[in-house]
Amino acid sequence: MDLNFSSEYETFRDEVREFLENNRDKAPRGRDTGKPGEAAIAWQGLLIEQGYAARTIPKEFGGYGAEMDILKSHIIAEEFAKAAVPPGHSGDYRLVPTLLELGTEEQKQQFIGPTIRGEMSWCQGYSEPGSGSDLASLSTKAHVDGDDFVINGQKIWTSGAQYADWIFCLVRTEPDAPKHQGISYLLFPMNTPGIEVRPLVTMTGDATFNEVFFTDVRVPTSQIVGGRGEGWFVANATLKHERGGLGDPNQAENRFRTILDMMNRETIDGSRLMDQPVFRDRLLKLQARLLSMKFNGMRILSSTLKGEDAGLARWIVKLQGCELNHQMAAMAIDILGEGGILYDDSPYLRHGGMWQRSFMLDLGLIIGGGTAQIQKNMIGERALGLPKEPKKEDAV
Repeated sequence: MDLNFSSEYETFRDEVREFLENNRDKAPRGRDTGKPGEAAIAWQGLLIEQGYAARTIPKEFGGYGAEMDILKSHIIAEEFAKAAVPPGHSGDYRLVPTLLELGTEEQKQQFIGPTIRGEMSWCQGYSEPGSGSDLASLSTKAHVDGDDFVINGQKIWTSGAQYADWIFCLVRTEPDAPKHQGISYLLFPMNTPGIEVRPLVTMTGDATFNEVFFTDVRVPTSQIVGGRGEGWFVANATLKHERGGLGDPNQAENRFRTILDMMNRETIDGSRLMDQPVFRDRLLKLQARLLSMKFNGMRILSSTLKGEDAGLARWIVKLQGCELNHQMAAMAIDILGEGGILYDDSPYLRHGGMWQRSFMLDLGLIIGGGTAQIQKNMIGERALGLPKEPKKEDAV
């Protein structure tokens, strides 16, 4: 397998590097805690104009309109990560590809442009207090009244609901159908009457998640993706993109480089951390896992180029990425020594507290989007073809 890029792609890489060198000062700084600000929206607009964001989204929907070229997309992601410059995006990385695949023409025109520009933000209404890993058991209901669905129920662990403009939400519209066939996938504004959002403060100290309550919320029956009862199929398309987005090898490599730099600069009693055998061995293990993650990404890339199903390689992305990111954050905290346990506004906080936040957040991501245990079951049963885990009713 030839892993070298042709001259065409090396020229393209030079163009990306030149753009970053000339424009990196325009990129937004700091951590977004809510909706994108003016600087972030302006940066996103510039990236779309240059083809470094929303690259393959058709022009008629607000994207750049380039032909699919996975190698160029890979180069863009790699160079932005190396330069530690905020990358562009294609809007909500879960919803936009779902609409491109399954949405109506009207839905694509209405939602994709504002979403990829950062002008419209979204949250995902999936999990419920009694329906997490077994998502198909959700109980939030909707019945039809005239031209509207009327929704009643509750969602939980809804990221960003306190500032989102819209929600894509799973509700049960066919109560007499089997649980996987009675769900519909609805889109509606978060300022619709009858919606109440209650923030949940997590161990990061931020209100990352929310409870969302629906009381007689009216949604036009036209605001459905797919047909009635087809929500489980649509939701799985969304989850496919969500899990893939949680295992980006370029972002993981950027984290690793930051840790590598810390170990070369930081000292204990005048000796570099890199010269401490325990830390160095631990770093090498992380590097091996990172290289494994990168090569798995190349395997997926090769399969995509050939129009083949990546199989097992695709199934392990989320599990591999979330666990590796958490382990890298843990190492960064450890090499910071006493500084690693600082938090909030301590004057001695290093890197703005990014590693402390990452450690807490990444632990949550091992659970969110499908727990590590669920991911392992899916890998075993669906990718490796192992026997299914016994259920309680099977033992009776």
